[in-house]
Amino acid sequence: MVHRVHIKPFVAALFIVSALVLLEACASVASKKAAPDTRPNILWIVADDLGTDLACYGTPSVQTPNLDRFASEGVTYTHMFSVAAVCSPSRSALVTGMYPVSINSHQHRARTKDSLPENIHPISAYFRQQGYFVTNGSGGNMASNGKTDYNFAHQPKQLYDGSDWRQRTAGQPFFAQVQIKYPHRPFVTDSINPVDPDRVQLPPYYPNTPLARKDWAMYLETVQLTDRYVGEILQRLEEDGLADNTIVFFFGDQGRPHVRSKQFLYDGGIHTPLIIRFPGMPNAGEKTERMVSTIDIAATSLALAGIPIPEGMQGVDFLDSTVPPRVYTFSMRDRCDETVDRIRAVRSHRFKYIRNFYPERPYTQFNAYKKLNYPVLTQLQVMRSHGQLNESQQRFMADVRPPEELYDLLADPHELHNLASSTSFQDTLEHYRGVLDWWLIEADHGVYPEPAEEIEYATNMMQENFESGMEKKGLAPTISDEEFLEYWKRELGVIQ
Repeated sequence: MVHRVHIKPFVAALFIVSALVLLEACASVASKKAAPDTRPNILWIVADDLGTDLACYGTPSVQTPNLDRFASEGVTYTHMFSVAAVCSPSRSALVTGMYPVSINSHQHRARTKDSLPENIHPISAYFRQQGYFVTNGSGGNMASNGKTDYNFAHQPKQLYDGSDWRQRTAGQPFFAQVQIKYPHRPFVTDSINPVDPDRVQLPPYYPNTPLARKDWAMYLETVQLTDRYVGEILQRLEEDGLADNTIVFFFGDQGRPHVRSKQFLYDGGIHTPLIIRFPGMPNAGEKTERMVSTIDIAATSLALAGIPIPEGMQGVDFLDSTVPPRVYTFSMRDRCDETVDRIRAVRSHRFKYIRNFYPERPYTQFNAYKKLNYPVLTQLQVMRSHGQLNESQQRFMADVRPPEELYDLLADPHELHNLASSTSFQDTLEHYRGVLDWWLIEADHGVYPEPAEEIEYATNMMQENFESGMEKKGLAPTISDEEFLEYWKRELGVIQ
Protein backbone atom coordinates (compact mmCIF):
# COMPACT_ATOMS: atom_id res chain seq x y z
CA MET A 1 0.00 0.00 0.00
CA VAL A 2 1.28 3.45 -0.94
CA HIS A 3 1.19 6.17 1.70
CA ARG A 4 2.24 9.76 2.09
CA VAL A 5 4.96 9.55 4.72
CA HIS A 6 6.60 12.26 6.77
CA ILE A 7 9.73 11.07 8.50
CA LYS A 8 11.08 14.41 9.68
CA PRO A 9 8.94 14.78 12.84
CA PHE A 10 10.10 11.35 14.01
CA VAL A 11 13.72 12.27 13.35
CA ALA A 12 13.36 15.53 15.24
CA ALA A 13 11.82 13.73 18.20
CA LEU A 14 14.62 11.19 18.15
CA PHE A 15 17.23 13.95 18.29
CA ILE A 16 15.40 15.76 21.11
CA VAL A 17 15.21 12.61 23.22
CA SER A 18 18.90 11.94 22.58
CA ALA A 19 19.76 15.48 23.62
CA LEU A 20 17.75 15.26 26.86
CA VAL A 21 19.35 11.96 27.78
CA LEU A 22 22.75 13.43 27.04
CA LEU A 23 22.12 16.53 29.16
CA GLU A 24 20.98 14.42 32.11
CA ALA A 25 24.01 12.19 31.79
CA CYS A 26 26.37 15.15 31.60
CA ALA A 27 24.85 16.69 34.71
CA SER A 28 25.46 13.52 36.72
CA VAL A 29 29.04 12.96 35.60
CA ALA A 30 31.72 14.78 37.51
CA SER A 31 34.42 14.48 34.87
CA LYS A 32 35.01 17.25 32.39
CA LYS A 33 35.27 14.94 29.38
CA ALA A 34 33.63 16.18 26.19
CA ALA A 35 30.22 14.70 25.43
CA PRO A 36 30.10 12.25 22.51
CA ASP A 37 28.88 13.63 19.17
CA THR A 38 25.44 12.08 18.63
CA ARG A 39 24.65 13.77 15.32
CA PRO A 40 23.61 11.23 12.69
CA ASN A 41 25.91 9.94 10.01
CA ILE A 42 24.64 10.35 6.45
CA LEU A 43 25.45 7.68 3.85
CA TRP A 44 24.68 7.88 0.15
CA ILE A 45 24.91 4.66 -1.87
CA VAL A 46 24.81 5.69 -5.52
CA ALA A 47 24.36 3.27 -8.42
CA ASP A 48 25.48 4.28 -11.90
CA ASP A 49 22.72 4.15 -14.56
CA LEU A 50 20.02 2.38 -12.54
CA GLY A 51 16.38 2.42 -13.49
CA THR A 52 13.63 1.18 -11.18
CA ASP A 53 14.36 -2.38 -12.26
CA LEU A 54 14.41 -3.94 -8.80
CA ALA A 55 12.23 -6.65 -7.30
CA CYS A 56 11.01 -4.23 -4.63
CA TYR A 57 9.85 -1.92 -7.45
CA GLY A 58 7.94 -4.72 -9.14
CA THR A 59 10.37 -6.14 -11.71
CA PRO A 60 9.69 -9.89 -11.81
CA SER A 61 12.81 -11.22 -13.55
CA VAL A 62 15.47 -9.79 -11.23
CA GLN A 63 16.68 -10.95 -7.80
CA THR A 64 17.60 -8.09 -5.46
CA PRO A 65 17.33 -9.55 -1.92
CA ASN A 66 19.56 -6.97 -0.24
CA LEU A 67 17.66 -4.02 -1.62
CA ASP A 68 14.34 -5.75 -0.98
CA ARG A 69 15.31 -6.17 2.67
CA PHE A 70 16.61 -2.60 2.80
CA ALA A 71 13.28 -1.38 1.42
CA SER A 72 11.43 -3.34 4.11
CA GLU A 73 13.48 -1.43 6.70
CA GLY A 74 13.04 1.98 5.09
CA VAL A 75 10.74 4.05 2.93
CA THR A 76 10.59 3.58 -0.84
CA TYR A 77 9.95 6.55 -3.10
CA THR A 78 8.21 5.55 -6.32
CA HIS A 79 8.39 8.96 -8.01
CA MET A 80 11.96 10.23 -7.98
CA PHE A 81 13.29 11.71 -11.19
CA SER A 82 16.76 12.87 -12.08
CA VAL A 83 17.40 16.35 -13.42
CA ALA A 84 19.50 14.90 -16.25
CA ALA A 85 19.79 11.57 -18.05
CA VAL A 86 23.58 11.44 -18.23
CA CYS A 87 26.10 11.35 -15.42
CA SER A 88 28.17 14.56 -15.31
CA PRO A 89 25.26 17.05 -15.19
CA SER A 90 23.28 14.68 -12.99
CA ARG A 91 26.10 14.28 -10.46
CA SER A 92 26.78 18.02 -10.53
CA ALA A 93 23.18 18.53 -9.44
CA LEU A 94 23.33 15.82 -6.77
CA VAL A 95 26.29 17.35 -4.97
CA THR A 96 25.15 20.98 -5.18
CA GLY A 97 21.35 20.81 -4.97
CA MET A 98 21.24 23.02 -8.09
CA TYR A 99 20.00 22.52 -11.63
CA PRO A 100 22.96 22.01 -13.98
CA VAL A 101 21.65 24.74 -16.29
CA SER A 102 21.73 27.19 -13.37
CA ILE A 103 25.43 26.63 -12.66
CA ASN A 104 26.72 26.08 -16.23
CA SER A 105 27.29 22.37 -15.67
CA HIS A 106 24.83 21.10 -18.26
CA GLN A 107 27.06 20.21 -21.24
CA HIS A 108 28.24 16.66 -20.62
CA ARG A 109 31.95 16.57 -19.80
CA ALA A 110 32.90 19.98 -21.05
CA ARG A 111 36.60 20.45 -21.76
CA THR A 112 36.63 23.92 -20.18
CA LYS A 113 34.85 23.67 -16.85
CA ASP A 114 33.80 26.80 -15.02
CA SER A 115 34.09 27.26 -11.29
CA LEU A 116 30.84 27.22 -9.38
CA PRO A 117 29.20 30.58 -8.77
CA GLU A 118 30.63 32.34 -5.72
CA ASN A 119 27.67 31.54 -3.47
CA ILE A 120 27.34 27.87 -4.55
CA HIS A 121 29.37 25.10 -2.93
CA PRO A 122 29.28 21.29 -2.98
CA ILE A 123 27.50 20.08 0.13
CA SER A 124 30.68 18.33 1.27
CA ALA A 125 31.92 21.81 2.20
CA TYR A 126 28.93 22.47 4.46
CA PHE A 127 29.29 19.11 6.19
CA ARG A 128 33.01 19.68 6.71
CA GLN A 129 32.39 23.15 8.19
CA GLN A 130 30.19 21.49 10.81
CA GLY A 131 32.83 18.97 11.80
CA TYR A 132 31.73 16.06 9.65
CA PHE A 133 34.27 13.76 8.01
CA VAL A 134 33.36 13.66 4.31
CA THR A 135 34.26 10.76 2.04
CA ASN A 136 33.69 9.48 -1.47
CA GLY A 137 34.56 5.83 -1.91
CA SER A 138 34.10 3.05 -4.42
CA GLY A 139 31.76 0.13 -3.82
CA GLY A 140 33.79 -3.04 -3.65
CA ASN A 141 36.98 -1.22 -2.66
CA MET A 142 36.48 1.53 -0.11
CA ALA A 143 40.22 2.27 -0.24
CA SER A 144 39.65 3.69 -3.72
CA ASN A 145 38.16 7.09 -4.45
CA GLY A 146 34.67 6.99 -5.92
CA LYS A 147 33.41 8.55 -9.13
CA THR A 148 32.86 12.29 -9.09
CA ASP A 149 32.42 13.33 -12.75
CA TYR A 150 31.26 16.78 -11.66
CA ASN A 151 30.98 19.14 -14.58
CA PHE A 152 32.49 22.12 -12.79
CA ALA A 153 36.08 22.92 -11.91
CA HIS A 154 37.06 20.99 -8.80
CA GLN A 155 39.78 18.98 -7.14
CA PRO A 156 38.42 15.71 -5.71
CA LYS A 157 41.06 15.66 -2.96
CA GLN A 158 39.91 19.10 -1.84
CA LEU A 159 36.23 18.11 -1.82
CA TYR A 160 36.65 15.01 0.35
CA ASP A 161 38.68 14.02 3.40
CA GLY A 162 39.10 10.44 2.22
CA SER A 163 37.42 7.44 0.65
CA ASP A 164 36.32 5.49 3.74
CA TRP A 165 34.43 6.43 6.91
CA ARG A 166 36.95 4.27 8.81
CA GLN A 167 39.57 6.96 8.15
CA ARG A 168 37.85 9.46 10.42
CA THR A 169 38.65 10.30 14.04
CA ALA A 170 36.90 7.95 16.46
CA GLY A 171 33.38 9.19 17.18
CA GLN A 172 33.42 11.84 14.45
CA PRO A 173 30.18 11.96 12.43
CA PHE A 174 30.53 11.40 8.70
CA PHE A 175 28.90 12.22 5.40
CA ALA A 176 29.91 9.39 3.09
CA GLN A 177 29.20 8.56 -0.51
CA VAL A 178 29.85 5.09 -1.91
CA GLN A 179 29.74 4.91 -5.69
CA ILE A 180 28.76 1.61 -7.33
CA LYS A 181 29.92 1.41 -10.95
CA TYR A 182 27.04 -0.86 -11.97
CA PRO A 183 24.76 -1.30 -13.85
CA HIS A 184 26.63 1.03 -16.22
CA ARG A 185 27.76 -0.71 -19.39
CA PRO A 186 29.61 -2.94 -20.16
CA PHE A 187 27.26 -5.36 -18.46
CA VAL A 188 28.60 -8.19 -16.29
CA THR A 189 27.09 -11.66 -16.22
CA ASP A 190 25.84 -13.15 -12.97
CA SER A 191 26.92 -16.79 -12.90
CA ILE A 192 25.12 -17.40 -9.59
CA ASN A 193 21.65 -16.23 -10.64
CA PRO A 194 21.52 -15.93 -14.43
CA VAL A 195 18.47 -14.21 -15.89
CA ASP A 196 16.58 -16.13 -18.56
CA PRO A 197 16.35 -13.86 -21.65
CA ASP A 198 13.06 -15.51 -22.64
CA ARG A 199 11.46 -14.36 -19.37
CA VAL A 200 12.41 -10.67 -19.39
CA GLN A 201 9.71 -8.10 -20.05
CA LEU A 202 10.82 -5.67 -22.75
CA PRO A 203 9.15 -2.27 -23.15
CA PRO A 204 7.07 -2.03 -26.35
CA TYR A 205 9.45 0.47 -27.95
CA TYR A 206 12.13 -2.24 -27.94
CA PRO A 207 12.29 -4.94 -30.65
CA ASN A 208 11.27 -8.31 -29.26
CA THR A 209 14.31 -10.15 -30.61
CA PRO A 210 16.74 -12.64 -29.05
CA LEU A 211 19.48 -9.99 -29.14
CA ALA A 212 17.35 -7.41 -27.33
CA ARG A 213 16.21 -9.93 -24.72
CA LYS A 214 19.78 -11.09 -24.11
CA ASP A 215 21.03 -7.52 -23.73
CA TRP A 216 18.21 -6.73 -21.29
CA ALA A 217 18.86 -9.92 -19.32
CA MET A 218 22.51 -8.95 -18.98
CA TYR A 219 21.42 -5.55 -17.68
CA LEU A 220 19.30 -7.24 -15.03
CA GLU A 221 22.19 -9.51 -14.09
CA THR A 222 24.35 -6.42 -13.59
CA VAL A 223 21.58 -4.98 -11.40
CA GLN A 224 21.86 -8.15 -9.31
CA LEU A 225 25.59 -7.51 -8.85
CA THR A 226 24.70 -3.96 -7.79
CA ASP A 227 22.46 -5.48 -5.15
CA ARG A 228 25.33 -7.55 -3.78
CA TYR A 229 27.51 -4.49 -3.46
CA VAL A 230 24.73 -2.82 -1.49
CA GLY A 231 24.58 -5.83 0.81
CA GLU A 232 28.34 -5.64 1.42
CA ILE A 233 28.21 -1.93 2.23
CA LEU A 234 25.31 -2.33 4.65
CA GLN A 235 27.00 -5.30 6.30
CA ARG A 236 30.16 -3.24 6.75
CA LEU A 237 28.10 -0.53 8.42
CA GLU A 238 26.70 -3.14 10.82
CA GLU A 239 30.13 -4.60 11.56
CA ASP A 240 31.43 -1.14 12.46
CA GLY A 241 28.54 -0.61 14.89
CA LEU A 242 27.27 2.38 12.94
CA ALA A 243 23.90 1.26 11.63
CA ASP A 244 22.01 2.59 14.66
CA ASN A 245 23.18 6.15 14.03
CA THR A 246 23.38 6.30 10.23
CA ILE A 247 20.72 7.49 7.81
CA VAL A 248 21.20 5.65 4.52
CA PHE A 249 20.05 6.83 1.08
CA PHE A 250 20.13 4.48 -1.90
CA PHE A 251 19.49 5.88 -5.38
CA GLY A 252 20.74 6.01 -8.96
CA ASP A 253 22.32 8.99 -10.67
CA GLN A 254 19.88 8.60 -13.60
CA GLY A 255 17.88 5.96 -15.42
CA ARG A 256 18.77 2.76 -17.21
CA PRO A 257 21.49 2.39 -19.89
CA HIS A 258 19.32 1.48 -22.85
CA VAL A 259 18.61 2.97 -26.26
CA ARG A 260 15.58 5.17 -25.55
CA SER A 261 16.51 5.70 -21.90
CA LYS A 262 19.92 7.13 -21.00
CA GLN A 263 20.48 10.57 -22.59
CA PHE A 264 16.73 11.01 -23.13
CA LEU A 265 14.00 12.46 -20.94
CA TYR A 266 11.51 9.63 -21.15
CA ASP A 267 11.03 7.92 -17.82
CA GLY A 268 13.50 5.21 -18.80
CA GLY A 269 16.22 7.85 -18.70
CA ILE A 270 15.21 9.84 -15.61
CA HIS A 271 13.21 7.52 -13.33
CA THR A 272 15.45 6.05 -10.65
CA PRO A 273 14.85 4.38 -7.28
CA LEU A 274 15.14 6.14 -3.94
CA ILE A 275 15.05 4.23 -0.66
CA ILE A 276 15.84 5.84 2.70
CA ARG A 277 16.41 4.01 5.96
CA PHE A 278 16.42 5.67 9.37
CA PRO A 279 17.46 3.86 12.54
CA GLY A 280 14.33 2.56 14.25
CA MET A 281 11.93 4.29 11.88
CA PRO A 282 8.27 3.63 12.74
CA ASN A 283 6.95 3.44 9.16
CA ALA A 284 9.44 0.91 7.81
CA GLY A 285 8.40 -0.85 4.64
CA GLU A 286 6.08 1.86 3.40
CA LYS A 287 6.01 3.39 -0.06
CA THR A 288 5.24 6.96 -0.99
CA GLU A 289 4.24 8.60 -4.26
CA ARG A 290 5.62 11.96 -3.18
CA MET A 291 7.48 13.46 -6.13
CA VAL A 292 11.18 14.01 -5.53
CA SER A 293 13.89 15.49 -7.75
CA THR A 294 17.50 14.43 -7.42
CA ILE A 295 18.38 18.03 -6.54
CA ASP A 296 16.37 17.54 -3.33
CA ILE A 297 18.72 14.91 -1.90
CA ALA A 298 21.42 17.46 -1.02
CA ALA A 299 19.06 19.80 0.84
CA THR A 300 17.41 16.93 2.69
CA SER A 301 20.74 15.47 3.77
CA LEU A 302 21.93 18.80 5.16
CA ALA A 303 18.69 19.26 7.08
CA LEU A 304 18.93 15.80 8.61
CA ALA A 305 22.33 16.72 10.01
CA GLY A 306 20.96 19.96 11.45
CA ILE A 307 22.87 22.06 8.92
CA PRO A 308 20.96 25.06 7.52
CA ILE A 309 20.03 24.74 3.86
CA PRO A 310 21.97 27.47 1.99
CA GLU A 311 19.93 30.37 0.70
CA GLY A 312 19.33 29.99 -3.00
CA MET A 313 19.68 26.20 -3.11
CA GLN A 314 17.06 24.97 -5.56
CA GLY A 315 16.53 21.60 -3.91
CA VAL A 316 14.12 21.30 -0.99
CA ASP A 317 13.94 19.18 2.16
CA PHE A 318 11.27 16.70 1.10
CA LEU A 319 11.16 15.15 4.59
CA ASP A 320 9.98 18.42 6.10
CA SER A 321 6.21 18.12 6.50
CA THR A 322 5.88 21.91 6.25
CA VAL A 323 7.34 21.90 2.71
CA PRO A 324 4.59 21.42 0.11
CA PRO A 325 5.11 18.33 -2.05
CA ARG A 326 6.44 18.95 -5.53
CA VAL A 327 3.83 19.21 -8.24
CA TYR A 328 6.45 19.09 -11.00
CA THR A 329 9.97 17.86 -11.60
CA PHE A 330 12.16 19.33 -14.33
CA SER A 331 14.73 17.49 -16.41
CA MET A 332 17.18 18.55 -19.10
CA ARG A 333 19.48 17.17 -21.75
CA ASP A 334 22.18 19.07 -23.62
CA ARG A 335 25.33 17.99 -25.45
CA CYS A 336 26.27 14.40 -24.61
CA ASP A 337 29.87 13.84 -25.65
CA GLU A 338 29.95 15.02 -29.28
CA THR A 339 26.19 14.93 -29.84
CA VAL A 340 24.71 18.43 -29.68
CA ASP A 341 21.15 18.58 -28.43
CA ARG A 342 18.83 20.54 -26.18
CA ILE A 343 15.73 18.96 -24.64
CA ARG A 344 13.68 20.08 -21.64
CA ALA A 345 10.92 18.25 -19.78
CA VAL A 346 8.43 18.93 -17.03
CA ARG A 347 6.71 16.01 -15.32
CA SER A 348 3.77 15.75 -12.96
CA HIS A 349 2.12 12.61 -11.60
CA ARG A 350 -0.06 12.36 -14.70
CA PHE A 351 1.57 14.24 -17.57
CA LYS A 352 4.96 14.84 -19.13
CA TYR A 353 5.72 17.67 -21.53
CA ILE A 354 8.93 17.55 -23.59
CA ARG A 355 10.30 20.37 -25.73
CA ASN A 356 12.82 19.50 -28.46
CA PHE A 357 14.87 22.57 -29.38
CA TYR A 358 16.39 20.77 -32.41
CA PRO A 359 13.39 19.11 -34.06
CA GLU A 360 15.21 19.00 -37.40
CA ARG A 361 17.70 16.51 -35.91
CA PRO A 362 16.97 12.82 -35.30
CA TYR A 363 16.82 11.42 -31.78
CA THR A 364 19.50 8.97 -32.88
CA GLN A 365 22.01 11.40 -34.35
CA PHE A 366 25.41 9.76 -34.16
CA ASN A 367 26.88 9.22 -30.70
CA ALA A 368 30.11 7.25 -30.52
CA TYR A 369 29.50 5.97 -27.00
CA LYS A 370 26.08 4.56 -27.81
CA LYS A 371 27.10 3.15 -31.17
CA LEU A 372 30.02 1.34 -29.55
CA ASN A 373 28.13 -0.08 -26.58
CA TYR A 374 24.41 -0.48 -27.39
CA PRO A 375 23.78 -3.51 -29.63
CA VAL A 376 20.06 -2.83 -29.91
CA LEU A 377 20.76 0.58 -31.47
CA THR A 378 22.46 -1.12 -34.39
CA GLN A 379 19.66 -3.67 -34.59
CA LEU A 380 17.06 -0.91 -34.80
CA GLN A 381 19.08 0.78 -37.56
CA VAL A 382 19.18 -2.46 -39.54
CA MET A 383 15.48 -3.09 -38.94
CA ARG A 384 14.68 0.41 -40.16
CA SER A 385 16.56 -0.20 -43.40
CA HIS A 386 14.42 -3.30 -43.95
CA GLY A 387 11.11 -1.65 -42.98
CA GLN A 388 10.67 -3.86 -39.91
CA LEU A 389 9.95 -1.26 -37.20
CA ASN A 390 6.66 -0.81 -35.39
CA GLU A 391 5.07 2.62 -35.15
CA SER A 392 6.77 3.77 -31.93
CA GLN A 393 10.15 2.49 -33.13
CA GLN A 394 9.71 4.33 -36.44
CA ARG A 395 9.10 7.62 -34.64
CA PHE A 396 12.21 7.23 -32.51
CA MET A 397 14.39 6.24 -35.48
CA ALA A 398 13.04 8.93 -37.83
CA ASP A 399 15.19 11.67 -39.38
CA VAL A 400 13.26 14.41 -37.55
CA ARG A 401 11.23 14.71 -34.37
CA PRO A 402 8.32 16.82 -33.16
CA PRO A 403 9.09 20.13 -31.45
CA GLU A 404 6.77 19.18 -28.58
CA GLU A 405 5.67 15.96 -26.92
CA LEU A 406 2.90 15.44 -24.38
CA TYR A 407 2.14 12.13 -22.68
CA ASP A 408 -0.63 10.99 -20.36
CA LEU A 409 1.52 8.81 -18.10
CA LEU A 410 -1.37 7.11 -16.36
CA ALA A 411 -2.86 5.89 -19.63
CA ASP A 412 0.46 5.59 -21.49
CA PRO A 413 3.32 4.80 -19.07
CA HIS A 414 5.74 3.92 -21.88
CA GLU A 415 5.24 7.34 -23.53
CA LEU A 416 4.25 5.97 -26.92
CA HIS A 417 1.38 8.28 -27.90
CA ASN A 418 2.26 11.93 -28.35
CA LEU A 419 -0.82 14.02 -27.52
CA ALA A 420 0.65 17.39 -28.49
CA SER A 421 -1.47 17.57 -31.65
CA SER A 422 -4.62 16.12 -30.06
CA THR A 423 -7.49 18.60 -29.94
CA SER A 424 -8.64 17.04 -26.67
CA PHE A 425 -5.44 18.00 -24.87
CA GLN A 426 -4.75 21.53 -26.09
CA ASP A 427 -5.56 23.08 -22.72
CA THR A 428 -3.20 20.64 -21.03
CA LEU A 429 -0.53 21.41 -23.62
CA GLU A 430 -0.87 25.15 -23.04
CA HIS A 431 -0.62 24.65 -19.29
CA TYR A 432 2.60 22.65 -19.44
CA ARG A 433 4.08 25.01 -22.02
CA GLY A 434 3.55 27.77 -19.50
CA VAL A 435 5.07 25.78 -16.65
CA LEU A 436 8.20 25.07 -18.68
CA ASP A 437 8.42 28.66 -19.93
CA TRP A 438 8.36 29.84 -16.31
CA TRP A 439 11.08 27.38 -15.32
CA LEU A 440 13.26 28.37 -18.29
CA ILE A 441 13.20 31.98 -17.09
CA GLU A 442 13.76 31.04 -13.45
CA ALA A 443 16.43 28.37 -13.78
CA ASP A 444 17.74 27.76 -17.31
CA HIS A 445 20.69 30.12 -17.46
CA GLY A 446 22.87 28.00 -19.72
CA VAL A 447 24.97 29.46 -22.51
CA TYR A 448 23.62 28.74 -26.02
CA PRO A 449 25.04 28.09 -28.46
CA GLU A 450 28.03 26.44 -26.86
CA PRO A 451 31.42 27.69 -28.14
CA ALA A 452 32.34 25.98 -31.40
CA GLU A 453 35.74 24.93 -30.09
CA GLU A 454 34.08 22.89 -27.33
CA ILE A 455 31.99 20.98 -29.86
CA GLU A 456 34.98 20.49 -32.16
CA TYR A 457 37.07 19.15 -29.28
CA ALA A 458 34.34 16.71 -28.23
CA THR A 459 33.80 15.58 -31.83
CA ASN A 460 37.48 14.86 -32.40
CA MET A 461 37.87 13.11 -29.05
CA MET A 462 34.84 10.88 -29.57
CA GLN A 463 35.87 10.03 -33.12
CA GLU A 464 39.23 8.84 -31.77
CA ASN A 465 37.44 6.90 -29.03
CA PHE A 466 35.16 5.30 -31.59
CA GLU A 467 38.00 4.23 -33.83
CA SER A 468 40.05 2.81 -30.95
CA GLY A 469 36.96 1.12 -29.49
CA MET A 470 36.16 -0.57 -32.79
CA GLU A 471 39.79 -1.61 -33.13
CA LYS A 472 39.59 -3.31 -29.70
CA LYS A 473 36.58 -5.23 -30.98
CA GLY A 474 38.60 -6.28 -34.00
CA LEU A 475 36.37 -4.24 -36.30
CA ALA A 476 36.88 -1.46 -38.81
CA PRO A 477 35.18 1.85 -37.92
CA THR A 478 33.64 1.82 -41.40
CA ILE A 479 31.89 -1.51 -40.86
CA SER A 480 28.31 -1.69 -42.11
CA ASP A 481 25.40 -1.88 -39.69
CA GLU A 482 24.60 -5.39 -40.92
CA GLU A 483 28.15 -6.56 -40.22
CA PHE A 484 28.17 -4.84 -36.81
CA LEU A 485 24.88 -6.54 -35.93
CA GLU A 486 26.40 -9.93 -36.76
CA TYR A 487 29.30 -9.08 -34.47
CA TRP A 488 26.89 -8.36 -31.61
CA LYS A 489 25.03 -11.63 -32.18
CA ARG A 490 28.30 -13.55 -31.93
CA GLU A 491 29.46 -11.51 -28.93
CA LEU A 492 26.26 -12.14 -26.97
CA GLY A 493 25.93 -15.73 -28.10
CA VAL A 494 22.63 -15.12 -29.88
CA ILE A 495 21.35 -17.23 -32.76
CA GLN A 496 18.46 -15.87 -34.78
